[in-house]
Amino acid sequence: MNNYYLTLVLKPNLEEKARKEFLDNIKKSFVKVTKEDFWGNKPLAYPIKKNTSGYYVHFEAEAEPKEIKALDKILKLEEDVLRYLLIRR
Repeated sequence: MNNYYLTLVLKPNLEEKARKEFLDNIKKSFVKVTKEDFWGNKPLAYPIKKNTSGYYVHFEAEAEPKEIKALDKILKLEEDVLRYLLIRR
């Protein structure tokens, strides 16, 4: 089992209920979430998909490598994710 950092930038106009549901599904991919930070809406340095701001979320968690591959695929296909950074620490 490895430790990971995941930082997400979500669309700013995403409803609170939909955002919470999406983030709960992301947390299920991890075995254990050790830290969870909601940074809120922040301006972006440049427009991404015509958005000038994004909702930032950061996780520190433990997971199995094959679960992370599945999570990476989900994040690539999700339309509400503007950018993400998933790294092993």
